[in-house]
Amino acid sequence: MVLETERLVESRRLLEAHSRLMDLEHWQDDILWQLHGAAGMAGSSLSSEDKELVAKYFSGVEQLVDALGKELWAVVSSSLALARQNPTPFVSAVRIVEREEALDRALLAERGGATGGSRPLPAGRPRCWRACFFQVLEEAISARFRSVSYLHTRGPGLAGHLSALQHAVMADLATVRHLLEHCVPPHYQLTAAYLRASHRCLHAHLAQVSSWDLESGEIFAVLNWVLHIYNSQDMMGHPELITETERAELGPLISTEGLEQLQSKYVQSVRKSVSEWMHKALQVELQDWQRDQEPDTDHEGFYQTSLPTIITQMLEENTRVALMIGESLRDQTIQMGLYEIENLLNRFREALVEFGKEHRRDRTNNKNKFYLHYLLASISNCIILKKSTESLQQQQSSRSSGQFSRTPPNPLAALDRAVRRACRLVMDQLLLELQPFLPCLLTRPWLVQGDPVPKLCSVLESHLDLYGRVRPPCWQRLQEEAQWLMVVEYVRALMQKKLVCRSSEERRQLAQQMLQDDQLFREVFHSLESEVSVPEVNPLALLPVLADFICLKDPGMLTLEISGLAAKYPDISEEHVSVLLDVRGDVSRDIRGAVLDLLEQSAPPLPAGYRPIFTDILVPPSTLAFCLPTAKCA
Repeated sequence: MVLETERLVESRRLLEAHSRLMDLEHWQDDILWQLHGAAGMAGSSLSSEDKELVAKYFSGVEQLVDALGKELWAVVSSSLALARQNPTPFVSAVRIVEREEALDRALLAERGGATGGSRPLPAGRPRCWRACFFQVLEEAISARFRSVSYLHTRGPGLAGHLSALQHAVMADLATVRHLLEHCVPPHYQLTAAYLRASHRCLHAHLAQVSSWDLESGEIFAVLNWVLHIYNSQDMMGHPELITETERAELGPLISTEGLEQLQSKYVQSVRKSVSEWMHKALQVELQDWQRDQEPDTDHEGFYQTSLPTIITQMLEENTRVALMIGESLRDQTIQMGLYEIENLLNRFREALVEFGKEHRRDRTNNKNKFYLHYLLASISNCIILKKSTESLQQQQSSRSSGQFSRTPPNPLAALDRAVRRACRLVMDQLLLELQPFLPCLLTRPWLVQGDPVPKLCSVLESHLDLYGRVRPPCWQRLQEEAQWLMVVEYVRALMQKKLVCRSSEERRQLAQQMLQDDQLFREVFHSLESEVSVPEVNPLALLPVLADFICLKDPGMLTLEISGLAAKYPDISEEHVSVLLDVRGDVSRDIRGAVLDLLEQSAPPLPAGYRPIFTDILVPPSTLAFCLPTAKCA
C-alpha cells in the first residue's frame, strides 16, 4: 500500500494518493486504539514497546505525508503558471487541503476536548494545511518578486525595475482573478489574499531599495511609483480591483516616516546638484567679466549674462519635477532653492568686491575697459533673479516651514546687498572718472571761464547713457545716485574755500556761476525731473539755495536765511555754515555769532525718510590765522 501510494505521489495523481494515505492513517489509528483499549482492559496504559512497534510498522506513512505535502506545495507554488496551462493539479491540491481541513475539524470536534481516557488525536494532527497553503502562496509570490531582474536597478534602470514589478503584479492578479479564483472555495478570497501578500512583499522590497544610497532621479522614481502609480487606476486603484483592495485592507506601501526620509534624501541630493551647478554658473560669470567686449543684451536692449537664465531654469525645472510628487516636496525643493540662491548671491557679492579691487589695481593698464558695463550687467542680473525668487516664494504653500535650519532663507536681502555693492562700485567708477576735473571746481579760473563743469557733464552723460542699459528700477536708482554724488562733490569743493569773495560783485558772480552750473546739471539729469515729486529729495535743489545764501546783499538777513536752510537740510552743521560765511567774505563777528547761535539752538531732528547730504561732506579744519611766539619769530 505504501509503495503504491508513493508511485501515485510521484506521478502526481494526488487525489488518489491522498485517498490511499487516508486509508493508511485510518488503519494506524485503529490499531493504536485497539492496543490502547486492550491495555486499558488489563488495567495498564499502552506500552512504549507497542507504540514503537506501530510506529515502525507504519514508518512509511509519515514519509508519505511529507512527500505528498512536498508535491502539494510545489503545485501551489507554481499555481500561476499552471493556471494558464492546466489548472487540474491546482484544483486537486485545493481539494486535498479542504479534505485535510475537514479531517482536522472532525478530529478536533471528536477528540479535542476529551479526557485523558478517550481516544487521542493521531500523530501530526491538526495539520492546518489551509494555513500552509496561504503561507506557501506568499512565499511563491515573494520568489516571483525576487525573480524580476535586479540587474540594472540602479540609476535609470530603477524606474524600469519598478515598471517590471507593476506589470508582473498586474499580470499575476489577472491570473488569480480570472483563473485561480474559480479553482478555490469562495471563502478563500484568493484575490484579496494575493493582494495582501504582494503588498507585504512590495513593502519589504521598497524598504530595501530605500536603504540604498540613491540619487535624486532614483528617489523620484520610487516616490512617484509609491504615491502615484501604485494607487492609480493602472494598478491597485483599477476599477475591477477596488472591492478586493478594500477587502484586503492594504496599509501604506511606505510609512509616513519613510516617505519623509525619502523626500529629505531627495531634496538633499537635488541640493548638492543645484549647488554644483550654481558654482559652475558663477565661474562662467566671472570669466564673462574678463571678456574684451560688451555684455550681451536682451530684446529690450538691457545688459545681461547667462547667469540668471541658468539659475532660473534650473530652479523652475526642479520645482516642476518636485510638484509631480506633491506639494510638500515642491515646498521643500523651493526652500532649498531659496537657500542656494542666498548662498550664490553672497558669493556673487564677494566676487563683485574682488572685481572692483582688481580693477583698481590694474586700471593703469586698462586691462578691462568694459568693467563698468559688466557691473551694470550684474545689476540687471540681480533684478531678473529677484523676479525669479519672488515667483518661487509665491509658489510655496502657506503651511511650508523651514526644513534645513531654524533660520529661514532670505535671498531678497542678499539680492539687495549685492545690488547695493554693485551700485557702490558703479559710483566709485563715476567718481574716479570725475576726479581729474574736481580740483578745478569753484576756483578763480572756474569763476572766470566756467571750466570744468562741461567736462564733468560730459562724463555724467556718458555714464547716464550706459545706465539706460540697466533694467528698471535700478537705472533710476543709478541716476539718482549719480546726481547725489555730483552735488556732494560740488558742495565739497565749495567747502574747500578755494574761492573767498572779496566784494559784492564777486559774490554775485559766484552765485550766478553756481546757478549756471545747476542748469547744466539739470539738463544732464532732465529725465529724473519727472521722477521727483518732492523738491527736498532732489539734491540739485541745494545749489540754488546756496547761491541765494552767497549773493544775499544784506548780511543782517543771514540769520533768517540760515533758519530756512536748516529747516530744509537739518543735517547741516555749524562747520558747514561757518565755511559758507567765510566764502561770502563780508560777515562780521557779531552776525556770525548770531547765525551760529541760532543754528545751535534750532538743531531740528532729522525727519523720517530724510536722506542726509551734508553728513557726507567733511569740512577741512581751519588753519590758524596767527603765529605762536617762538624764538625764531622774535
